Amino acid sequence: MKIRDDLQIKLRDTILSKEMLYSSNATRNSQYLRKKQTKPEEPYVRPPFFRDADRIIHSKAYSRYIDKTQVFFLVDNDHITHRVLHVQLVSKISRTIGRALRLNEDLLEAISLGHDIGHVPYGHFGEKILSELCEKNGIGKFQHNVQSIQFLDVIENCDLTLQVLDGILCHNGESHNKNLIPTGTISWESFQSKIEAIKGKEKKDPFPATIEGCVVRIADTIAYLGRDLQDAMEVELIPKEINIIPKTCIELFEIKNWREINWSVLDVLIKDVINNSYDKDSISFSDDVSMSIQEFYKFNIDNIYESQKLKKESEKIRFMYTTLFEHFMADLEKENKKSLIYPDMKDLDWISSEYKKNATPPEIVRDYIAGMTDRYFEFVFNKITIPDRVKRRYT
Repeated sequence: MKIRDDLQIKLRDTILSKEMLYSSNATRNSQYLRKKQTKPEEPYVRPPFFRDADRIIHSKAYSRYIDKTQVFFLVDNDHITHRVLHVQLVSKISRTIGRALRLNEDLLEAISLGHDIGHVPYGHFGEKILSELCEKNGIGKFQHNVQSIQFLDVIENCDLTLQVLDGILCHNGESHNKNLIPTGTISWESFQSKIEAIKGKEKKDPFPATIEGCVVRIADTIAYLGRDLQDAMEVELIPKEINIIPKTCIELFEIKNWREINWSVLDVLIKDVINNSYDKDSISFSDDVSMSIQEFYKFNIDNIYESQKLKKESEKIRFMYTTLFEHFMADLEKENKKSLIYPDMKDLDWISSEYKKNATPPEIVRDYIAGMTDRYFEFVFNKITIPDRVKRRYT
């Protein structure tokens, strides 16, 4: 069905009038770049970056966010952050900042929703183990931002715009930058160069090409900084006492009690970014806020991310990863069609035929494991290690 011609004109005028209010640094919808253009654009109903957000939401990889760890794995608590909530928080924060700075909110949303799709079971700890297994099998280290591109662009062939893919690739919110200046260079060649630079031995960390990508990168940090700490207190990994937090952070963020940590941090950081980035060609924090972020992050590393309580099941998880990787490598080498990797991965009709043709066995196993939810990872491990029981008779 088509939109009426007279209505198309009205919708076009609405979109164009909105873009006239954009900052000179914002990305215009007309600047989009697609590799394949599998479907005709509908720029006045669903502009290109808006459509990208839809494509990400409807991807198979997005649906698996629902049971992927943010920080705390193997914890039965429905009130802590999982990956699916984190990306929504990043989207909300990005659009809040972007609205104030007069940027392209559709582009902000699409990058935000897709940025963590490459995360693996058991979060960053799982990523570290999978990376070791990938290197051992000759396919280089594993990085979740590159894997996000693998899922969306290579495996599912979503035909996303270059601006969205670039923002997803360069979202590294774990690396603090007081000031982010977009590279400005946007081409498929420069995008591929960024992928190679990230995967290389020097571990380069390129900035996004668009200012919207820079906003998402900073929003990623804003989304997890206070939330991870509040979640850590929720699960009683650390005491529910604000006096354990660095004093300068308590004062700057005006934290009154542990249940106010997250929104106190959000309020200060969002407003600080807006104050320091309005009508500028970069996204920045003030000096004092930047220093407090680094102090806060170090506190989180020492007390949360490196906590021995959090790592107590680490050797079991390492064993599970190693077992699955070796098991499915053997199944592919033997062409064992009864293996789960065939109906779950190789034989799926929605996976790109080009991927099926070109992917090596280690790459297929990597992508299969990386795409699992925490729960499915455990199910598959049990399936291949625990014998099936026969109920009453062999029939």
